[in-house]
Amino acid sequence: MTSQRRPRNRPQSDLGSVEPAVVATDGAGIVTEWSRGAEGLLGYAPADVVGRPLGFLLTGRLPDMAPLSVLAAGGGWSGRLSLRHLDGDVVPVSATVRAPSDGVLGACWLLVRTETAAPKQPSVAELIKWAVDQGPFPLAIHGRDLGYVWVSDRLRRMYGLPGDGEVLGRRVRDFVPEIGQVEDTMRRVLRTGQPSSYNLRFTPPGESDPLALSVSYLPVRDTEGQVQAVCAYLLDTTERYWARRWLAMLGEADMRVGTSLDVTRTAAELTELIVPQFADLAVVDLLDSVLRGDEPTQTQSLPRNAVALRRVAYQVVGIGEPQSAVPLGEAVTYPEHSPPARCITTGRGVLSGTEDEDAEFLRWVSECPRRTAGRDLLALGSVIAVPLRARGTILGVLICLRRRSERFTESDRKVAEELAARAALSLDNALRYTRERNTAVALQRSLLPSNLPEQAAVEVATQYLPYLPTDFRMGVGGDWFDVIPLSGCRVGLVVGDVVGHGVRASAIMARLRGAVRTLADVEMPPDELLTHLDDIVMQLSTEADGDGEVGATCLYAAYDPVSQRCTMAAAGHPPPVVVLPDGTAQIVELSPGPPLGLGWLPFECTEVVLPESSMLVLFTNGLIESRECDVDIGLDRLCRSLILPVRSLETICDAVLKAMLSAPPTDDVALLIARTHALGPDEVRTWDVPVDPATVASARAHAVDCLAAWGIDDDSFTSELIISELVTNAIRYGIPPITLRLIRDTVTSTLICEVADSSSTAPHLRRARVLDEGGRGLMLVAQLSRRWGSRQTATGKTIWSEQSIGHSAQR
Repeated sequence: MTSQRRPRNRPQSDLGSVEPAVVATDGAGIVTEWSRGAEGLLGYAPADVVGRPLGFLLTGRLPDMAPLSVLAAGGGWSGRLSLRHLDGDVVPVSATVRAPSDGVLGACWLLVRTETAAPKQPSVAELIKWAVDQGPFPLAIHGRDLGYVWVSDRLRRMYGLPGDGEVLGRRVRDFVPEIGQVEDTMRRVLRTGQPSSYNLRFTPPGESDPLALSVSYLPVRDTEGQVQAVCAYLLDTTERYWARRWLAMLGEADMRVGTSLDVTRTAAELTELIVPQFADLAVVDLLDSVLRGDEPTQTQSLPRNAVALRRVAYQVVGIGEPQSAVPLGEAVTYPEHSPPARCITTGRGVLSGTEDEDAEFLRWVSECPRRTAGRDLLALGSVIAVPLRARGTILGVLICLRRRSERFTESDRKVAEELAARAALSLDNALRYTRERNTAVALQRSLLPSNLPEQAAVEVATQYLPYLPTDFRMGVGGDWFDVIPLSGCRVGLVVGDVVGHGVRASAIMARLRGAVRTLADVEMPPDELLTHLDDIVMQLSTEADGDGEVGATCLYAAYDPVSQRCTMAAAGHPPPVVVLPDGTAQIVELSPGPPLGLGWLPFECTEVVLPESSMLVLFTNGLIESRECDVDIGLDRLCRSLILPVRSLETICDAVLKAMLSAPPTDDVALLIARTHALGPDEVRTWDVPVDPATVASARAHAVDCLAAWGIDDDSFTSELIISELVTNAIRYGIPPITLRLIRDTVTSTLICEVADSSSTAPHLRRARVLDEGGRGLMLVAQLSRRWGSRQTATGKTIWSEQSIGHSAQR
C-alpha cells in the first residue's frame, strides 16, 4: 500500500497507560510519530526513528496475520513482537494495532513490554549432578561395603551400567569382572585413609578398542575424620597412553633396528620390533638390487606401476602362520592397485581394510592366488603398506597387518611411516656398506692371481677367505699368495700378510706383491729378496706419515725340480708344513726372522729336500691362530688335517679349511698347497765343458744328439746356434768349471739351455757397431730365444735361455 498523504494529526488510540509507548506509521510503514514512552522502551530518540521504516526495529518477521493488511480491511490486530533495543538487546513486547480514527491510511501502535517469568532456580543437587555429568571425569562413590552409593551418568555410560535401582548397593565386579581387582585398592583406601591411583586398560561394552584409564580413589571422611566411603574418579588417558607407547617403540627402534650392517638382518629386526606390539603380522620386501648391494632399481619388465620385490623378513603372531605365505627369499609381484604398489607409487603410507569398502584393496585380495597368502588377508581387519625410502630412493616396502578386532587408524599409519623412515636409513647404511665392501673385496681379489701359471715343478691349489667383521669395518685385509715362474723350471712360492684391514691394507698388499714378483724376476735368493722387501716396507711407513706404520710378514720359497731342493726364508711369518709322500706331516724348522719394516736383523735361508709328490703347505696366521687357539695348537691341528688319503689338492684345501675354521674367520686366510714334481734324467741332460774353444763343436754335437732323442729335430738348428754362443762366451770370459745343461719342460713346451761358470760377472746386452769384431752373441741369443737372462748362484752365475718347442717333444 502506498501513502496518499501524511496525517495531519497524531492518530488517536483507545489504549493508554502510564508513559505509553505509542508509534504511528503511515500506509507505507514509515514512522511518523515516536512517543516518549517508545523512546524509553527502545532507547531511540524521535529523530533516530521518524522517517524510517518500522521494520528495521523488528528482529524477525511479522506474524502470519500482517497488521497492515488487517487494518486495510478496517480491523485491528494484537500479538507479540521482538524489537531491537538501541544497545542491541532484544525487547519482547505485546503490540496492539488500530487504524487511525480520522480515516487516514496508516496505523497506531501501542507497545507494552512483556515481562517473562523468572526461570526456576535449580536445586544444589541438580547443579551438582549437571556439573558432574557434563564434566570430563566419570565419578562414583562406594560405601564401606564397596557397593555403589552413587554413580555419575558418564561412568554409567562408560561401564554400561543399568539404572540406580539395579546398581546401588552392588559392587564393581558384579558388572565389570575384568577390573574386579580394584576392590583391593578400595579396601586399602578405607583402611589407611590414603588416596591411591593406578592405570588400567578397559574395553567398554559394544566397543572394539580398549581405553586407557587413570583411576584415582579418594577417602570420603565425616566431620570426625572417619573414612565413610571411597570416591572413584576416572581419567581417559588413551591418547596419551598410545602416544607414549608409540614414542617408546620409536625409541626402541633406534636401539634394536640397524645393529648390524647386514640388509637381511636389519629387515628381520624391524619385523621383530613391530610384532606383536604394533601389528599381528609384518613383512619386509626389498628390491633385488638392494640385496645385491647395487643401486636400487626395478630391473624386471612388469605391467604399468606393478612392483617386483623379494621377501626378506616375515613375522607373525596370534593369527596362525598362513600356509600360503611367500617363503623368505622368494620373489613376489604386486599389481598396481595393491597397497604395496600404491604406497611405492605415491611415496606415502596406504591404509586399507576389508571393512572400508576399499575397492582396489578388495580387488587385490580377490585376485591373489593362494600361494601368495592374499586370501588370508580377509581374516585380517586392516593393512598398512609403507615405502622404505632413504635419501629419496625407494628400497622396498613394509607391510603391517592387524586382526579385525583391533583395526589400524590414521595415527597408526603415521607411526608406521616413522618406523619405516628410521629402518630405511639403517637399510640404506647396510646397502652402502655392502656395496663398498663388495667393491673392496672385488678390488682385493683382482690383486690376487686368478689363473696360476702351469708349472712343471709343482701342482698348486689355493684358497682365500676374507674375514667377516663383527663391527662396521670393510672385511678385507692384506693377505696374499703368489706363484712365480723362475728360470730353469724353478718356481717361487709366496704368502704374505699386511698388518691391519681395509682398503689401505689391500693397497699395500698390492704394492708388496708387485715388489716380490720384480725381485724374484731378477733371481734373488729368498734372504736377499726379503731384505729388499724390508727396505720397501720401511719406505712405505715413511710415506704413510700420520696414517700409522706399515707392517707385514712374508714367506718366500724357491723350489728347484732338478735338485728337488727348496730354499726358503721368512719374515715374521708362520713356518710352512711339509707332507712327505709317505703321509708324514712335519713343520719346517726355519728362522722366522723379524717382520718386514723393522730393518734391524738379517734374514736366513733354510734348505729342505722335497722328494717327488711331496706337499709344501704355505698359509697366513688367520688359519692357525684365533682368540680360542694359539699358534702351537693351530699348527698341530693343521698337521693332522693334512693327513688325507686323497690326491686332489682342491679337496685337501677344502678339508683343511673345514677342519681349521669351525666358525667364520676373524682374520683373512690365505692357503697355498703345492705338490712337487721332480725332473728326471729323461728331461735333464748335463755336460762338463773344458776351457777350450775347440770343445764348442762337441758341445753342439752332444746337444743335437739329445734333441734327437727328445724328438726336437725341427728346432735343432736354433738350439745349436744358441748353445754355440753361450758356450763360447763362457769359455772366453768365464771361469771354470763350465757346465752345459738342457732341460725339456713338457708342461709349457719349452727347451731351456743353461751354461754355468764360476764367474760372478753378469753379461750385458749391447748393440755392436759395424766394425766391432764381437758383441753380437747375446744379441743373437736374445733374438732367437723366447726369453733369456742370468742368475747368481753360490758358486758363480748361470746364463739361460728359453725357446718354444713343437708338440712332438711332449710325452
